Amino acid sequence: MQLPSQQVAVLEAANADEATSVDALAAATDLPPETVTGAVFELEDEGLVAVSERVDETVAPTDEGRDYVENGLPEVRLYEAALEAGADANPVSMGQVIGRSGLEGDAVDIALSNYARKGYGGIDSGEITADPDADPEADAEANALASLAEAGETPLDGVDADADTIDQLERRGLVDRRESTVREVTLTERAVTELMAGIETSETVGEVTPELLTSGEWEDVEFADYNVEADAERFDGGKVHILRQTAERVKDTLVGMGFQEMDGPHVDADFWINDCLFMPQDHPARTHWDRFALENPTHIEDLPEDLVDRVERAHKEGVGPDGEGYHSPWDEDFARALALRGHTTSLSTRYLSGEEIGDLEPPQRYFSVEKVYRNDTLDPTHLLEFFQIEGWVMAEDLSVRDLMGTFEEFYSQFGIEDIQFKPHYNPYTEPSFELFGTHPTTGELVEIGNSGIFREEMLEPLGVECDVMAWGLALERLLMLMYGFEDIRDIHGTLCDLELLRETEVTY
Repeated sequence: MQLPSQQVAVLEAANADEATSVDALAAATDLPPETVTGAVFELEDEGLVAVSERVDETVAPTDEGRDYVENGLPEVRLYEAALEAGADANPVSMGQVIGRSGLEGDAVDIALSNYARKGYGGIDSGEITADPDADPEADAEANALASLAEAGETPLDGVDADADTIDQLERRGLVDRRESTVREVTLTERAVTELMAGIETSETVGEVTPELLTSGEWEDVEFADYNVEADAERFDGGKVHILRQTAERVKDTLVGMGFQEMDGPHVDADFWINDCLFMPQDHPARTHWDRFALENPTHIEDLPEDLVDRVERAHKEGVGPDGEGYHSPWDEDFARALALRGHTTSLSTRYLSGEEIGDLEPPQRYFSVEKVYRNDTLDPTHLLEFFQIEGWVMAEDLSVRDLMGTFEEFYSQFGIEDIQFKPHYNPYTEPSFELFGTHPTTGELVEIGNSGIFREEMLEPLGVECDVMAWGLALERLLMLMYGFEDIRDIHGTLCDLELLRETEVTY
């Protein structure tokens, strides 16, 4: 029997009693792993070897994880500083404890977000408490990191930590998890028989080169057989992300319903994002815990003075003979502070005020499908940035029935017919209600949006004298209802499932 030299080398290095990995065969034969892999598949086609595959998962700490092994997890350092400050006996100012801990920048937010989760204590109204019975030495995440830092890249099934701990460390970016396909080769009985009988090495040529052609040697050499049935390497071409495809479909649907598209800055003044919405400045959603503020520049210079005065007056005194306002402080410097927009209603206030494209006369319909940013806790239905479907209609004598009918018409274009409505409270709409849809896989109700009729306290300072109904809908939640996705992190963000995105067919 004659075989190419690479195949002969693989046969002689393989074993009939135990499986040998491709990497081990490459080391034994001094051949590149890709050459060995090709030879293995050709030998498998000849019935000379059996090939098995398995997927191995390994895990290793990231640079940030190694830094925490050396200096301690931020939440542990915060707990130790809280104990030193006496927070196990009485609440202590959070600023005092943070200063004592030596934490700075992002590490402060990381510590605060994990402190209560791990049972180290509580945080309330700017004060921190420490549980004297908490045991940092038993912190599962810290212990798993320390073990991995000592061992380096480790098979997942050999890590001394439970799956939830590894998942949490991966979400925090403290470990990298890698998957690799391991192929192992075993000689068949036929291969053993052929080896005992003796296998000759045939000199074959795998490709036609310019040298072979110009010299004429191509006429005398033996070419290797070309297996037209062999699996080709997979190449995945680029395509438009399913989220972008759906966003474009939403735009087409709203344009077909008579709406025009708005656009505007992702970074805007709190004035446009919140103050114009009659959102009180002491509202919890306007604290630095829930928004992404800018460090440079920190404030906007250009705001319409007359509008600022009217908005301030609405906050302090209310609107109309029965208006009372909030009776809480209102600071123009705070209104000028810049932040990433937490909702695209900042575009609505810009357009309704006339500052963006001039005064608008009813009837008008506008929408946007743009990204917004919120300091939320990551979970299957929340991300730090996501797409919001903003929309509003300006007209005389609008009612909740008009708003509900608009939603029913919109969602029916996507095959969703079971929208449910729940009364809700918003500072800027009255009446208000949330929208829910039934998840096609789990059967659970999923919140998909918020809506209402803009209050007079919001519209009067903007100079709008008729009704305006408005909404903010989640594009990612729409995808959940359309395709049955259960976790938006599978389609959007750093942990997205690429195979899922490649294989999901677009629904029309």
